Amino acid sequence: MDNWWLILGMLAITFSIRYSLFAFPELRFAPLVRQGLHFVPTAVLTAIVVPGMLLPDGQHWALRLDNAYLLAGLATVAIAAVTRHLLATIGGGLLVFFLLRWALGQLPL
Repeated sequence: MDNWWLILGMLAITFSIRYSLFAFPELRFAPLVRQGLHFVPTAVLTAIVVPGMLLPDGQHWALRLDNAYLLAGLATVAIAAVTRHLLATIGGGLLVFFLLRWALGQLPL
């Protein structure tokens, strides 16, 4: 039952935060806050992706040249910096990742 109270509490907090932006449309953020909010998607994506690149098994650091996750992640960053194109970044990153997994013999076939 404690889990349900926790879930309902998180629901109430999340709903109230998101609803407040619609309930008070005249609410405006300061320029510094708006500037900071611009970096939130990048920070969240980095927090999700980087641990998967550096800890592919979830327990041990893998800073080696046989870590396809790390090498493909670095290649994807390079593709994004050069092309500035989302589809090219995703497609190129996936292509590099699977080619590295194939070349390193890590594909589960």
